[in-house]
Order: sequence, then C-alpha cells, then structure tokens
Amino acid sequence: MSGGVIPKKDKLTDDERIEILRNLTAEYAKAKTYLPRSKSPLEFDANGTWDQAHWQMLTNAGGPGIAAREGDQLKITHVAFEGDKLVLEINGGLKSGTRFRDRLEVGVGNSTRPVSSGSGVATLGTNLAINFHKPMENLTAADVKKILAPLMTFDLRTVSRLYVETLPPEMQKAIADKRALEGMDREQVKLALGNPVTKYRETKEGIDLEDWIFGRAPGKITFVTFQGAKVVKVKEQYAGLGSETAPTRIIVP
Repeated sequence: MSGGVIPKKDKLTDDERIEILRNLTAEYAKAKTYLPRSKSPLEFDANGTWDQAHWQMLTNAGGPGIAAREGDQLKITHVAFEGDKLVLEINGGLKSGTRFRDRLEVGVGNSTRPVSSGSGVATLGTNLAINFHKPMENLTAADVKKILAPLMTFDLRTVSRLYVETLPPEMQKAIADKRALEGMDREQVKLALGNPVTKYRETKEGIDLEDWIFGRAPGKITFVTFQGAKVVKVKEQYAGLGSETAPTRIIVP
C-alpha cells in the first residue's frame, strides 16, 4: 500500500490532504462493530454502508479472522490516498511478525505507553478503504470520522477513558482527583487538570524546562514543570488578592 502524499488523483488541495494526514494518522477510536482481517483493504462506502455478508465470510472458519471486536480500541497507523479511495491502516494492518497487541502503545495525542494482553485493545490489524466513487474534494479529517461513525467512534471522552484504564492505579486515581503527579506526560496532565492558563519555558543550568500554570488568583494556582516529556515538579500555591500567597507544598507520587 502506498503511503503519505502521492501524485494527485483527486480534487483535494495540498492543505486539505495534509490536514487529513495530520489529523487521522495515529488517531485512536473505539470499535462499534467487528472488523475482519483481509488481504485486500475492506471496502467501506462513503455513504456509510458495507458488504456485511462479505465481512462475515472473512471471519468464518478458514478465513483471515477478526481484527477487532466491538469495544476494542483502534489506532489508525497509516493513511493513503489511492484514486477515489482513502485507505486506512488499522492497528498496523496485516504486517507479519509480532501480534499488534504485543507492540502497541496506546495513548491520547502524543502520549503513549505499552499495552499488555487483556487490555481491551484489538490484537490484530486490518486495512479499510473508504470508497467515494468519485474524486475526493472538500474533505476534512472530521468528515472522514463522521463517515466512519457506523464502524467506530472517535469521541474523545470514550477514547480518553480507555486510555486512562491502561495506566497504573496511582495515575488513574490522580487523574480522577484532578491532580498532577511527577512522571506524568503532557497528555496525562491535560486529562487531570485540563489546558493550562499559560505556559513558559526557561533554561536553568543548561537544562530546558517548561512550566504550565493552572488557576488564577484569588485561589489555588498549580505550577507543573516539565523536563523533556515528563513532569519533574508539581507545586501548588494559594494566591489571594494582590498576589498574596500562602506557603507552597511539593506534591510527589
């Protein structure tokens, strides 16, 4: 299967093609129905229909089997434009070697961690071809997600919940309690505290640091300091009117 941006056979602009690639590649979803494995990409019509009898045949004894069942977590691992079709590789496709479950890292955004068996993540991959039956035009990643709605959901709350369930218990509790912990990455902090009010970077003794600030005075203000991809310090400061503050405390995992 060809990959990335290829010579145009559609009416999409370069910006539209790049937007689709950027916002679909590495996206997570939850399966709403089973997805069979297939040597050739599974045909899925852009009007939301597919040959269910053919898909069922692929899952029967002697067939390639099932790549994902309802409720399994999916990841779009590759996107390609092929004529009138948009071809999506799901969970690594049919690549030989290690089962996808054993090499999958799950996450939200740029945050990932390995997944062990029994996690509710699809163990094998497949390929899906969305057939538009005409040159693609005026298409966005959001449009593609709507087209795929009969097969999978990209609802952020659903995908985030699946991701949180793969984290260690102490990390799950911190997110539920809306607390940041040392060792968290940026996406985990966002799940716990939301988006920061502001952030800034500085270099101390040759080390690049990035601070995220949550909250406003009067009230609690949380400072989260990243070194690289991980949190190295969390500080809570209680600020009153006129920037009066109470003593600070360092939170550790």
